[in-house]
Amino acid sequence: MNKVIKFLIFSDVALASGFGFINPIFAIFLTERIKGGNIEVVGYAAAIYWIVISLTVVPFGKYLDMNHGEKDDFWFIVIGNVLAALAVLGYIFSYLPWHIYLLQATFSLGMSMNISAYPAIFTRHIDKNKESFDWSTRAALIGIGTGTAGALGGIVANRFGFNTLFIGIIIFVLISALLPFFIYKKICSKDVKILRIPLGKNV
Repeated sequence: MNKVIKFLIFSDVALASGFGFINPIFAIFLTERIKGGNIEVVGYAAAIYWIVISLTVVPFGKYLDMNHGEKDDFWFIVIGNVLAALAVLGYIFSYLPWHIYLLQATFSLGMSMNISAYPAIFTRHIDKNKESFDWSTRAALIGIGTGTAGALGGIVANRFGFNTLFIGIIIFVLISALLPFFIYKKICSKDVKILRIPLGKNV
């Protein structure tokens, strides 16, 4: 497995694991910490996340296809992950439903940027004749990280509170934004026309 693929996988594992801490118990956070938080608020928050992604991921993808090269893909991943981290930071200070809705939109926008760019770089640098191995390794590590984080997230929130949990998530997500810089020269050294293969991704 080449260096680019390794660091892309590490970055995605850090991102998915970070959000794995809160995903299983996010609804509990909304109902316990948000004034007026109830099942409807949980539903609206989820709807905003998916609607924003659905409305932005295709325009982002078209934009990236129009700008050949990998610098734009690289910065979409980095900026997208930083936006997601900022959204988590906002959860610490939120106490009304509309705060959550705004933060969900921000989080979704960041993830949409990541989803638009990540598969393009991954596919272009994937090891020849090891495509299934590279993608399956990524999937396995994300599954392990997310599953482990899900269990630990409940423990941390229960013993130390949601604010401590959110700080931990921010650290993981910022790590995911920093890791691509270790391969910056390899993926951004040339600005050439590249064949793009559209692929989906779950985080």
